[in-house]
Amino acid sequence: MPPTLYVIRHAQGDHNVNVQRTIQTAAYTFAPELEKRQIPMVLVPKAQEISSLACDIGHDAEVTISEAPKLIADAAPLWDASYLDTTLVNESWNSKKGIYASSLSAVHQRAAEMRNWIYNRPERHIALVTHGGFLHYFTEDWTGYVKGKEFTEDSNEEESHLRECGSTQEKQARPAGLDAHLIHEIDEVEKAS
Repeated sequence: MPPTLYVIRHAQGDHNVNVQRTIQTAAYTFAPELEKRQIPMVLVPKAQEISSLACDIGHDAEVTISEAPKLIADAAPLWDASYLDTTLVNESWNSKKGIYASSLSAVHQRAAEMRNWIYNRPERHIALVTHGGFLHYFTEDWTGYVKGKEFTEDSNEEESHLRECGSTQEKQARPAGLDAHLIHEIDEVEKAS
């Protein structure tokens, strides 16, 4: 059975920068559970923001991997950092090329791959702390941010989709031109449609 998914948009303030804001939000939000139950945390580069603006480009892999335990320890000092999984963070994760590009096709592909990856996870409940722009593509919904998501009945290991838990209302499609200032190929894609 696929997991119930809780999607959370990161918090933001002057003190947090780049992708550190997702790590910090996860650590501070779940600090009591991290410390009490020693639950795992996975850094998932495919959940990065959609733009290639400087504020949306993460540190090099080596820096991210070395700083993440410190960021988490600030919020949850009793959490055992051996539960941090950084295996998905590779040298190209912050390149904004390929799957990480700020292009509509790459963002859609990343979002679909993230849904499928989570669908196939063994955990019963998963919290995904990510970025606001990416959340819309990930959830395939532009009506706002919601807390609980479940996989649709027609989802499978290769193609999965989400809906709000207990909801029967229709999702709102992506408005034309949305994120045009962030995704450079959007005009070409929409003209071709």
